[in-house]
Amino acid sequence: MASQCSLSTLFPLQSQLDCALEEATTHQEKETLVYQYLKKLDEREDLRINDFQTGLEWLNTEGPLSLNKELAGKVVLLDFFTYCCINCMHILPDLHQLEKKHSVEDGLVVVGVHSAKFPNEKVLDNVRSAVLRYDISHPVVNDSEACLWHELEVSCWPTLVLLGPHGNLLFSLVGEGHRDRLMLFTDSALCYYGEQGLLKAHTVGIKLYRDSLPPSVLSFPGKVAIDGSKKKLAIADTGHHRILVVSSTGQLLHVIGGPESGRQDGDLSEASFNSPQGVAIKGDTVYVCDTENHLIRKVDLSEGRVSTLAGVGAQGTDKEGGAMGPQQPISSPWDLTLGTADGVEDNVLWIAMAGTHQIWALFLADGKLPKGSESQAGTCVRWAGSGSEENRNNSYPHKAGFAQPSGLALAPEEPWSCLYVADSESSTIRTLALKDGAVKLLVGGERDPMNLFAFGDVDAKGVGAKLQHPLGVAWAPEQSLLYVADSYNHKIKVVDPKTKQCSTLAGTGEAGDALGPEFNQSCFNEPGGICVGDSGKLLYVADTNNHQVKVLDLLSKTVSLFPISMDSTDSVSSKPSGPVKAPTLPKSAARKEMPPVAVSAGQTLIMSLTLSLPEGTKLTEEAPSCWALSADGNEWLLGGQVVTGDIVDLSKPISISTKLPAVTKGSNSNPSLTLGVWVYYCMEAGKACMMKAASFTQPLLISAGPGDEEVTVALAHAF
Repeated sequence: MASQCSLSTLFPLQSQLDCALEEATTHQEKETLVYQYLKKLDEREDLRINDFQTGLEWLNTEGPLSLNKELAGKVVLLDFFTYCCINCMHILPDLHQLEKKHSVEDGLVVVGVHSAKFPNEKVLDNVRSAVLRYDISHPVVNDSEACLWHELEVSCWPTLVLLGPHGNLLFSLVGEGHRDRLMLFTDSALCYYGEQGLLKAHTVGIKLYRDSLPPSVLSFPGKVAIDGSKKKLAIADTGHHRILVVSSTGQLLHVIGGPESGRQDGDLSEASFNSPQGVAIKGDTVYVCDTENHLIRKVDLSEGRVSTLAGVGAQGTDKEGGAMGPQQPISSPWDLTLGTADGVEDNVLWIAMAGTHQIWALFLADGKLPKGSESQAGTCVRWAGSGSEENRNNSYPHKAGFAQPSGLALAPEEPWSCLYVADSESSTIRTLALKDGAVKLLVGGERDPMNLFAFGDVDAKGVGAKLQHPLGVAWAPEQSLLYVADSYNHKIKVVDPKTKQCSTLAGTGEAGDALGPEFNQSCFNEPGGICVGDSGKLLYVADTNNHQVKVLDLLSKTVSLFPISMDSTDSVSSKPSGPVKAPTLPKSAARKEMPPVAVSAGQTLIMSLTLSLPEGTKLTEEAPSCWALSADGNEWLLGGQVVTGDIVDLSKPISISTKLPAVTKGSNSNPSLTLGVWVYYCMEAGKACMMKAASFTQPLLISAGPGDEEVTVALAHAF
């Protein structure tokens, strides 16, 4: 018979302990109280929980885990989370610290129990992407139907449940901000059961999925921003903890930060970030939401310096603000945009403060908020949002409620004069009036401010429209339209603020990376950022889980990959990050395996590539057709680099040469090179444009003996 044990059985017992701990004054007193509590629990027979259901999907393990087998004899910490939840993200550093302190061999195993809020979060591939994105290295079970959640009567995300070595309930912690209590409970449980000889030192079959993945140019890019006048883009390469600044054709100009996380100001070559998200760029200045450092950073490209404008480097709980930036604690800034307050141009950064569910202002020069008092340059203050997680609209900005605001777009022109807010957890797009701070619904959600479960995928007007966890918005003043990254629906949508009509622009609604010939045949995977370029003709999309930036041409209705050439023109700010891989080729790319060619170490290999386009077409002059030569798994062939070049003329073969290095001990003597090509072309009449890709894999038979100075391989492809 299944056990009926749940957290409701534990709560009366733990509440007595919690009250006693509040009155204790020393750590030793607290440890004694916990020991007495554990002895009392051992007298009970009704605290053992049911095992995990069979057939569940597991990540970071060699197979399913059981409380009665692999986890028997362990203190087990269950982390009930859903990957969209900012509060769940906030406790991950606590779990990392705990795992550093106590290993599996010491007797502690942390198990993430993923209990989805949104339908999109039930899909294993999406959970896997989140595990990679947040660098979770402990086992995770995808309890997609929340069976264990319901059995234990868990009520909110996150909830931590500590189990003893027999699968018996010990403690529960609800919400974030319990690091000290978590450490006390875990330390005491390990010590108590260790003294009783009930802990086992066996290992658990951990197999991290990240260890099997090849590197990529981008890793979970969160946001993208453009400076139209300078034709430069800033990309938050979130998974690589860095910011890329590239030209509009994809030429790399600057790399700041990465590949590991850190928190360092100073020269561009030394600066570091931790999972940056929002970016804004104007001229030679890039503003950055350094999200997991809880900072706002400034990158000055002309001076080659990175500085901190706001935040103390640790998560804050202040919901009012008002201090000078470097003294003001903030919480998980997710997006920002440069704006104007009190008529002074570009004197304020508007910030989507996801961690406190608010919109903040960081003054770059003196100014004041609508109906507010004067603020000095450097002041960081809350503008809108009570701090309660709600979908509450109100004409008074401090009484409105947001739910994890994650995207901002500024529309300063009359009659709009507002900030558009992608309020992810309420699945709404809201407006925040620049004149008086009034917060109103544009599309999505529902009228009950407490209901954060009104989501879906419906094209309609106003509250009739349904979104699923949108993360990005972009304003196109030329068309007076708002574009939305409807992240969990894997779509790009467009909203007419006049009529409040929300419609699908691109995406099939299924996660994928296909570049279809039409908008509705192209796929995305949780796009998180979006910006408008080329006078409203192009949309740049940070296609987060595809590790790509995609370009939507609003005139030709085509979607293409934005290839990034890692051949940096700025050697000072570039930082080596290991072997670099070529941009990912779309699945639709033509792939050719060439016959092996015999070469000698030290020879120059020339690849002569002939490409031909369909009759009546020509290369698109404005688009970045290019090639990339890589050697996946054999990076020594190219010195750990990817060799790239532009394609501007197809009237003659493209000649790509590389000098082969000596074959060193341990090198693969039968390696291969891969040549990828991305070609943008249009009909001569200019009515339709498209992007096609192809790759050529050239196996090499390398000998150490002498040979001719050069060897040429002829390659050809017709699109």
